[in-house]
Amino acid sequence: MIPVRANAEDSCLKNRRVIEAESLSSLPTANGSSVFDKADSFKEKERVSSSNNNLDFIELGGLQGQGSADDSDYGATAAAIERFPSTATILDFPEGGVEGWLVVFGSFCAMISVFGLINSSAVFESYFSTHQLVDNTSSEIGWIFSLYLFIVFFVGIQVGPIFDRHGAKILVAVGSLLIIASLLLLSWCKTYYQIILTYSVVGGLGGALLNGPAYGSIAHFFNTRRGLATGIATTSGGVGGIVFPILLQYLLPKLGFAWSCRILAFIMVGLAVPANIFIKTRLPPARGPDGTIKVGSIWPDLTVFKDIRFAFASLGIFFMEWGLFVPLTFIISYAAAHGQDATQSYVLLSYMNVGSVVGRVLPGFLADRFGRFNVIIVTIGLCVVTVLAMWLPAGDSQSLLTAYAVLFGFASGSNLGLVPVCLGQLCDSRQYGRFFTAAMMIASFGTLSSVPIAGALLDVGSGETGWMSVILFSGASYSIALICYTTARVLAVGWDPRSIF
Repeated sequence: MIPVRANAEDSCLKNRRVIEAESLSSLPTANGSSVFDKADSFKEKERVSSSNNNLDFIELGGLQGQGSADDSDYGATAAAIERFPSTATILDFPEGGVEGWLVVFGSFCAMISVFGLINSSAVFESYFSTHQLVDNTSSEIGWIFSLYLFIVFFVGIQVGPIFDRHGAKILVAVGSLLIIASLLLLSWCKTYYQIILTYSVVGGLGGALLNGPAYGSIAHFFNTRRGLATGIATTSGGVGGIVFPILLQYLLPKLGFAWSCRILAFIMVGLAVPANIFIKTRLPPARGPDGTIKVGSIWPDLTVFKDIRFAFASLGIFFMEWGLFVPLTFIISYAAAHGQDATQSYVLLSYMNVGSVVGRVLPGFLADRFGRFNVIIVTIGLCVVTVLAMWLPAGDSQSLLTAYAVLFGFASGSNLGLVPVCLGQLCDSRQYGRFFTAAMMIASFGTLSSVPIAGALLDVGSGETGWMSVILFSGASYSIALICYTTARVLAVGWDPRSIF
């Protein structure tokens, strides 16, 4: 028990607490070291202010069931807080409960609408290239999906601060309507510019309004178990990537493109209901020392990148997006070019998303135990291996291509599930939306350019040369992402692989 304030002497450490104070990093403990030098001994998490390199909040939690800490550690922390009674704030995280897990379910439904659809982009790419857009190049078709993701992430830079200050309700409601409208309008599209406007622009705006609240609401209810909770919610992308391709495999030949899109729109209506009901916030907006709300602008706050660890992690997401959406978009066309029929190719995408579902839950669980950055570095390394050692030599080997799809789906799914919680380790939970969307703004330029670059490489090369260039581009992108995340971890905790971070 930590005697933080006189009126909090009966509180215990069963829930996560965030104690926010000014410039606590130099406060001494009983043995002369700083309060924060003792953090590892009792699972105390450190956070560094992105603006002044002073530690302006401490996260205490996850102590139950892990053994008792030295009383001097607790006493030193309590003494530090006593010196700043006017600025100290304690935040409890439920770490579950009915309300918390319903938020996860609502986020799951919202993310299906955004990422379940984009994880089925290979189906749309294959269909467009043989029907409405048969006369367009691979690079031109690639812009459709890249622009969608660019808008989802780039517009999110305005969505994050709005979410932090005003909550999720209006954002989720408008985002749901735009996603539904985009699919209904897409059903009538015949030309390139019409598909760009409906699928990419309208759908992208809807996805941007859903994405930030879907992730951010989880950060309001979970802290020590955030990796697991976020991993469960992000399985939605894999679930959608399994269901939608199989559904379209049967709908497109029988009902045609128009009614296939309308049926997807009706499914989005069903998903919008729980998303709008359950996604919510519970933490008050963060305030400065003068009591004013810190979140005051919807424009990008580039000061968050003063934290060099956060900057490297954000840059890593950029290159991760470069590598990820190449196989997600081109795997069906690759299989078709190497002798597989349409049915086999569509199922291949479902295999990839099956692996993704497992990859979003299991690594999330492990990350809460062994460190979020530690686990994401391992899974990014696995992406490099699967792309270069399995996809590159696959050719017309159906068994090798299937194995690649499952393993890459597992590794890449964990990347997407762990990115939000890794970023969350570097910021205050009450400003999570602003930090997360700032990082996604950087990532948006990766999603904008990734698929068109790969399409251009495919068009320049002939046959196997083109495909080899595309695969090497994906592998090299993941390799750079691996370097970025390793650098962020080393800057945070050093080279010791045993450090949990």
